[in-house]
Amino acid sequence: MIEMSRINHQFTIGKKGKERVVPVLHDIDLHVQQSEIIAIVGRSGSGKSTLLNLMSGYIRSTSGTIRIAGQAVSGLSEGDWANFRLAHLGFMFQSFQLIPSMTAYENAELPLVLRGTSAAERKKRVMELLDQVGIADYAAHYPGELSGGQQQRVSVARALMLNPPIVLADEPTGSLDSDNERQLLALIRQLNRERGITFVLITHDDQVAATAHRTLKLKDGYLLNASGKGENNPHEIH
Repeated sequence: MIEMSRINHQFTIGKKGKERVVPVLHDIDLHVQQSEIIAIVGRSGSGKSTLLNLMSGYIRSTSGTIRIAGQAVSGLSEGDWANFRLAHLGFMFQSFQLIPSMTAYENAELPLVLRGTSAAERKKRVMELLDQVGIADYAAHYPGELSGGQQQRVSVARALMLNPPIVLADEPTGSLDSDNERQLLALIRQLNRERGITFVLITHDDQVAATAHRTLKLKDGYLLNASGKGENNPHEIH
């Protein structure tokens, strides 16, 4: 479902003439199977978020190739990447990234609006998903009126709105208490089991990592498996 081959990435910082190159990722080879949950763990600054941004096309790798759902995406234009994201990827974030001036319903509805779905179809789909994630009774509430767990459920509904085969989650439980974390992880397992959604979870939380079928570790920009070896065999860890 996701294939990253010989990915290297570096940032250039500093003023013109005094630039400094900062390597971030080194020779990343990553293969994620369909309907797999993988967790990528590592310390702050290890390159986890950079790796996720490369998967989503928000930044481009310095070198290497990426294929997602069978399509080579490394050379896509910005417009084509935007269309590809809308069709194939859902996103969950630690900060939820809900729009404060929009209700839970409107936040969840946004991907359908961007796709041009009719109002009647949008209503049916939004209420169906809000109900599935247990937040339908709060559809008219604004993010500021919801708890952290409720906001994350709205975020999950929005991520699933277009039936993406892949969901990328950046520290999805980082702003949740223990009870809401357990509920969210149970929901992720349910969605994976019932819908076959592939999840890539970026985390430093052992409980989140334990939810995954496979755990990988980023250390100093190198991708290792949980035993500290290179990530050469995608079926090595279960």
